[in-house]
Amino acid sequence: MKTNQFPLSVAWLGYGGLIPFLAFAGLSLMEPAHQIIYRGALFSYGAVILSFVGALHWGFAMTLPDFTDDQRRSAYLWSVVPALIAWITIFFGPVTSGLILILGFLLQYSRDLVLCRQVSLPSWFLPLRLRLTSVACISLGVGVYSVF
Repeated sequence: MKTNQFPLSVAWLGYGGLIPFLAFAGLSLMEPAHQIIYRGALFSYGAVILSFVGALHWGFAMTLPDFTDDQRRSAYLWSVVPALIAWITIFFGPVTSGLILILGFLLQYSRDLVLCRQVSLPSWFLPLRLRLTSVACISLGVGVYSVF
């Protein structure tokens, strides 16, 4: 866990995972005839990715030897919260759903900050999470904007 070299596979997968965010956000603005479809795809993808990044904390809880029992319990508990946040967005309209997803990503990043203060993770982890979270939130914001 403590290697500080940024793995090429992480770069490809992490930054490659931004392509749907960027594509669907752009299409939701540029293609008015189909923007409902593109916005729906954007928010659905956002919900899936929010669930995924929350699940990282489950993995950390299982594998990080530096965790106390309380930290481990907290990480397990948190790991399901982003999925629940993502799930509730299906009950709301696009503006509310997009804003809830943005809030979920920001909360997830705040939990990543807490995690990085508790244990030693690779030096690239938090900067990568900040970049990925920023692009995801901006893209989701574009999706919200496309409603108007």
